[in-house]
Amino acid sequence: MTITENMLFDEFGKVKEMIATYALSALAKEEVVSKKPSTNPMQIKQWLKEITEAKRILNISSSVPLHHLNGIDLIMKGLHKGVVFRPDQLNKLYDFIDTVRKLKRFMNDKESVAPQVSSYAFSMFDLTDLSREIIRCIKNGRVDDYASRELLKIRKQITILEDRLKERINQFIKSAKYAKYIQENIIGNRDGRYVIAVKSEYKRMINGAILDTSASGATVYIEPAEVASIQQDIYYLKADQEIEEQKILQYLTGLVESYAYEINLNIDAMVHYDVLFAKAKHSQEFDCKEVAVNEDAYICLKNAKHPLLYNEAVPIDVELGKGFKALVITGPNTGGKTVTLKTVGLIHLMIQSGFHAPVGMNSEIAVFKSILVDIGDGQSIEESLSTFSSRIKNIIEILKETNSRSLVLIDELGTGTDPSEGMGLATSILEELYKMGATILATTHFSEIKQFASETKGFENASMEFDLQTLKPTYRLIIGKGGESQAFSIALQLGMHPKIIERAYYVTYKKKESFDLANNNFHYEQQLAVNKKHYEKKEKLHAWKKTSSNIVNYCVGDNVKIPHLNEYGIIKETVNENGDVHVLVKGEILKMNYKRVSLYVKAEDLYPEGYDLSQIFDSKEVRKKRNVMKKKHVDGLTIDHTNDCHNNKK
Repeated sequence: MTITENMLFDEFGKVKEMIATYALSALAKEEVVSKKPSTNPMQIKQWLKEITEAKRILNISSSVPLHHLNGIDLIMKGLHKGVVFRPDQLNKLYDFIDTVRKLKRFMNDKESVAPQVSSYAFSMFDLTDLSREIIRCIKNGRVDDYASRELLKIRKQITILEDRLKERINQFIKSAKYAKYIQENIIGNRDGRYVIAVKSEYKRMINGAILDTSASGATVYIEPAEVASIQQDIYYLKADQEIEEQKILQYLTGLVESYAYEINLNIDAMVHYDVLFAKAKHSQEFDCKEVAVNEDAYICLKNAKHPLLYNEAVPIDVELGKGFKALVITGPNTGGKTVTLKTVGLIHLMIQSGFHAPVGMNSEIAVFKSILVDIGDGQSIEESLSTFSSRIKNIIEILKETNSRSLVLIDELGTGTDPSEGMGLATSILEELYKMGATILATTHFSEIKQFASETKGFENASMEFDLQTLKPTYRLIIGKGGESQAFSIALQLGMHPKIIERAYYVTYKKKESFDLANNNFHYEQQLAVNKKHYEKKEKLHAWKKTSSNIVNYCVGDNVKIPHLNEYGIIKETVNENGDVHVLVKGEILKMNYKRVSLYVKAEDLYPEGYDLSQIFDSKEVRKKRNVMKKKHVDGLTIDHTNDCHNNKK
């Protein structure tokens, strides 16, 4: 099967690595990662059925005996090379044979729920004779005494001589004759020979051979002459023991070699089981399903999820191959178009490689001989190619490979160049791919391609749904409907006037379109109401000032007379659109119509140039805080105008 090397291929590698984590052995992990898609529908169906049966077994018991596989392949590689197995290797081989026996027993009662999967165990070999010989000869990580009569005889002789040797040396140490020469009353061992610790200055007083000296030189380790002959006998017996052990290990190695064919078949079967139950565990955890397959280029995915996103992915429904073989997906950026392409591609790669996929019931895929992909930025820095050039080179290769058994996935076709030329090129490429019989999923921003898909036989539009209330994509795919112009809808939603948008729509599509505020734009109506109120208020002030030629243009700080109160005050806020002014009178701010006050003394005649009027309207405490705030930030320092008598309005 042909798969273009690209982002999708890399993600498929990550999917396989994720599934491989469920395998117990390195051999099974390696096999999962190396899985390649098949183009044989019968083989794919067989693989998928096996996983379904394995899941049934896991529902009965999750403790499938599949241990002790690691390292067996390395042991078997040493066969027929003159290498004698060590006791630990034979123990490992025994553990493996024992696991095979347990697996066969485990599968005995699973035939009713998993006839195909359980049948593999029936063809595995028990190797009872081999395992019995190994366990008879090897115990506690060494060749057992009873592995042969000769070995038992040799070891008994060694034991007798070692006991006699220890007794002689003990007598030597406890002898009063040598007491003052002995450094420690302990029997030592140097290179398998028994020695006593003697003070260095008395080393000539002991008849024997010096075998070692302490680091300080104060102690020498001597093998007494009277026990040397016994030790020599032990040395010869141990050499005989090693020869006999090697004979036994050679015998066992030869026995293993005679069963090499059966052992290798058992290894293959165990690895197959390990891979199979890794797939089944992944399928269980991610709610994957067995999928129907066909050779009719028909795709029907229900509630499909991106295998790497899963819980974060919104399920999509995709169907094509009946009535149309090319699906053109439009929609806003980050709306899920690219994820949709990847989801379709990855699910096909998973199923054709023998994995269950995260889809809903009654899903179906077509078996393709090639999956050809152009997704993402293929820019090559080394060759100094632009993104557009790089992608066109990729498209050229896709056109060379495409046939009626190809699935072609292309993201943002025609982008990266002049829009009109890119649109024309994209349309031509889609037409050519369709003529070659390919099944096509393509995404685009070009409205012309959407129009092309709606008018061309064999093509169908689809769009990524967009929620205009939240201004966010839902990531759901809607087949049979091209993506609406979300740029216009979003602008309308954010408060742009419909007339502007209608004009923009006409410039883009050369046709008129009405944008209904009642249905599309609750937020716009609110904003329009606020804008209208502000506009009317501004117009009212403008008209009022225009018609009231006798208005005194008060300034902040002007001293005014208030006849109806028989008081004087200072202007705090000038005339507003309602004709009201705010005046500071005896520490309080009063609101009144401008006609009820009259200018007494202008501010420019009362205060010197640059005078800080806040000294009049703000309290001393407020002014002090404001000066501090101008110099630096102080945590917790605030100015509460509501408690300032100078700023209370009535």
